[in-house]
Amino acid sequence: MKGSYEAMPPVINPKKCVACGKCALICCMDVFGPTEPKTVPLVRYPEECWHCRACVMDCPTGAIEMRYPLTHTLLFRDAPGTLKKEGM
Repeated sequence: MKGSYEAMPPVINPKKCVACGKCALICCMDVFGPTEPKTVPLVRYPEECWHCRACVMDCPTGAIEMRYPLTHTLLFRDAPGTLKKEGM
């Protein structure tokens, strides 16, 4: 799937996937769409993903990785001179 959601979650590692279909069954947003029995599920509607991680937690082999869009990522870095002063 090409477009602005190309790198969005979830990502299934086909080498680890045992094609059990648990991820497609647990997904309340139907991100995987229709799946064929005994085949690696396809992420058909990544833009529908709520990032709830249900598929990641239910995967028996750890074959699913979540990739979060930049808007869902918190980046933190201490800037010089912003450390707490003593007594505060």
